[in-house]
This record gives sequence, C-alpha cells and structure tokens, in this order.
Amino acid sequence: MSIGLEHYLVLSAILFCIGMYGALVKRNAVVILMCIEIMLNAANIALVAFSRFLVPGTVVLEGQVFAIFVIVVAAAEAAVGLAIIMAVYRTRKTVDASEIDLMKG
Repeated sequence: MSIGLEHYLVLSAILFCIGMYGALVKRNAVVILMCIEIMLNAANIALVAFSRFLVPGTVVLEGQVFAIFVIVVAAAEAAVGLAIIMAVYRTRKTVDASEIDLMKG
C-alpha cells in the first residue's frame, strides 16, 4: 500500500477541522492562536502534497515555496498575536477571549 495524494488531503482536512473547532470553541486566546497555527499547517500539508503529486516525475517546487511563505506569515502572526495578548493581559489580567472587550471603557 502506497501513500497517495488522498491520504495527505484527508490528513490535512482532519487537522484543519481540529484547528477550526478549537478556534471556535476555546476561550483562551493563546489556545486560539495555537489552533490557527494548526489550520495553517494543514494548508501547508495540502500545498506540498499537491506540489508533489500533480506533476509526477518532475521537480516542481511551487507548493514548497508557497508553504515557506505560509510559515513566514504564521510566524509573523504568532509574534503579533502574542504581543497583543500580552498587552491585553497587562491591562485586563485575563486572556479569556470572552472577557476581552476593549471597546468598552
């Protein structure tokens, strides 16, 4: 039994669904950021899988290049997100997403 494109896409879909469920259900802002990272990694798996399996026999690196861009954006998102969470924690003393209502006085 060989591992084909379908296996990678199923793995990617499962990871994406787990990440989306966590981002929608969890209240802790750090956990929400981690779930978004899981969703981005699921997209990376799909990009690299498509790159590997769509043109067999040739070396096509578009999927890997896109995955590198996604990793860079994810790192920037994590840095900015953690900075915002730290700033909110300093003022509100909580990272509970339902408690963060900065528009109110």
